Amino acid sequence: MLLLPHGGNLVNRQFINVECNQNQIKIELDAISLSDLECLSNGAFSPLDSFMNKADYESVVNGMRLSNGLPWSVPITLPVTDDKAKQLIKQQEALLIYENTVYGKIEITDIYKPDKLIEVRQVYRTEDQTHPGVHNVMNRGSWYVGGRVTLVKKPPRKVDSAYYLDPKDTREQFKKNGWEKIVGFQTRNPIHRAHEYLQKTALEQMDGLLLHPLVGETKQDDISAEVRMKSYVTLLQHYYPKNRVLLGAFPGSMRYAGPREAIFHSIIRKNYGCSHIIIGRDHAGVGNFYGPYEAQHIFTQFDKEEIGITPIFFENSFYCTKCGAMATVKTCPHDEKDRLTLSGTRVREMLSNNEPIPINFSRSEVISILRDYYAK
Repeated sequence: MLLLPHGGNLVNRQFINVECNQNQIKIELDAISLSDLECLSNGAFSPLDSFMNKADYESVVNGMRLSNGLPWSVPITLPVTDDKAKQLIKQQEALLIYENTVYGKIEITDIYKPDKLIEVRQVYRTEDQTHPGVHNVMNRGSWYVGGRVTLVKKPPRKVDSAYYLDPKDTREQFKKNGWEKIVGFQTRNPIHRAHEYLQKTALEQMDGLLLHPLVGETKQDDISAEVRMKSYVTLLQHYYPKNRVLLGAFPGSMRYAGPREAIFHSIIRKNYGCSHIIIGRDHAGVGNFYGPYEAQHIFTQFDKEEIGITPIFFENSFYCTKCGAMATVKTCPHDEKDRLTLSGTRVREMLSNNEPIPINFSRSEVISILRDYYAK
């Protein structure tokens, strides 16, 4: 029996090819809003079917709950400019466009001006605009529009469209496979041996793994979705049991909100049908803005039943030359000098500089794909 979606029901606001009145007022989306539109309409953000009204927005910013008390940790907002806000009217319908194409509609219920400094202090715990999430908030439109959305056209795909599985699709596949205990793994990076170790350790206790790379907006120096997906496919072909893993592309965008985003990612994977989610070191973090295990500690602020999905916490993993295997401090007794630990940031630097990458850190097939990418 799969977990119920967050709030009890899976949202579906997808009505593809519905006729739109082209004379209606239009709201221009950015790439983040476009991916949010898809996630609101396909059920990934259940129970949300709307860009947040003022009451939900303020409740989430200040208390990590919707106005009805349901846990929710990251604001889902539709920013517009001052000029556009003056043109909009409550109870009016507007078209949602991106690069001159209509992708959806919104039934406007709220037009409000947020205090963005409060938002970034609460959600990201910093005002520093070198933080990519803070930069995005502070440099998007100064007004927010709330209202229920309808998706009328699927957004452009960054990877093969076959990988874009909606929550109803993954749930159907889990049932078909006979899986009830499913662990989700959120990633925006290529999978290295440390990630593989976490996934396979968790998979020992599970029926299946949902490998769920985020393919929406990420920061500029992150590796492209197309290249990352190629590395995942290659890795699964050679090193994972084919009947135990489902690979799906998650169309959402990164917030880099660390602890709050760990809760957010957990709720999303519950909506996709997962019973468990892997939360490792510095989940959804960036730079040194969060402590290494704050994304695990935040779960103590909620009752287990409120979140529903079960987090699986892992220590930082590494390759121990004396153990001759991947390990964590829980299983390895040896010194730091015997441990090979490399971050995704460090790997990008090594690839950019054409430095050798130890085979114990990443599979040769993945390194080859990444080297080709950086060579170009």
